[in-house]
Amino acid sequence: MNYLTLAALHLTLLACLAATVGTVIVLRERSFFAVALSHATFPGGVVAAIAGVNVLFGQAIAAVILVLLMALLSRVRGQGMQAATGIVLAFGFALGALLSSLQQSFNVPVDALLVGSLFGVQPSDTVITEIVLIACLILLALFKRQLLLHTFDPAAYRVAGFGRLTPELVTATVVAAAVVVSLPAVGAILSVALLVGPPAIARLLVSNVVWIPPLALVIALLASGLGLWVSVAFSVAAGGAIGVMVAVLFGIALLLQRLNFQRGFKQTR
Repeated sequence: MNYLTLAALHLTLLACLAATVGTVIVLRERSFFAVALSHATFPGGVVAAIAGVNVLFGQAIAAVILVLLMALLSRVRGQGMQAATGIVLAFGFALGALLSSLQQSFNVPVDALLVGSLFGVQPSDTVITEIVLIACLILLALFKRQLLLHTFDPAAYRVAGFGRLTPELVTATVVAAAVVVSLPAVGAILSVALLVGPPAIARLLVSNVVWIPPLALVIALLASGLGLWVSVAFSVAAGGAIGVMVAVLFGIALLLQRLNFQRGFKQTR
């Protein structure tokens, strides 16, 4: 399998994660959490690179630690999850920058950690992504009812007697897993664009949430394909090209939504 085929396969798996986990992120309004997590795992990748172990392993360990840290900080009186997320984001990214600046004799791929290296993705990274995708699908299927109730009808969720922390734990787990496996391809800065962008675009275009995952999958594949083509044709960073394509598609979707709203408003007058 050549590098281009492997990159396309990896992007397809990430598109599936965008359609599933990304939809959960958007509907449960956890986009900032995903951003913080992607940035804050940066020091884990730096430490792993310095130690000479798989960068994904270091970032996964960092993700677990940071999720626990956010949970603890959010329980501090007068603080909420948003404040805790912001603190962890700043701390993690600053620590990663500090560690990378201190290293002298180690070859730490800082640029790759930040913006990814799609054509440097290894078959083992793709296998791990496949495993994570399957695990996330199983987890979301098992807790589908709890997540739906907690997201759209919290009162019914409380009446049903489900565990209070279950939806948050499931959400944090799948988000952390999806973010970590997307880092080798698109990096800490751009991973959220590919995960959150497509379902956010789909939400602008459809009113029925049932259609968000399949439409998000199509959008993610389209943005990935266009970004991959631009990267190869013009010799630019693949992660950056994909991020720009997601932003362009979001702008188009927003424009279409506004035009549709104005058309509907005129018809009611």
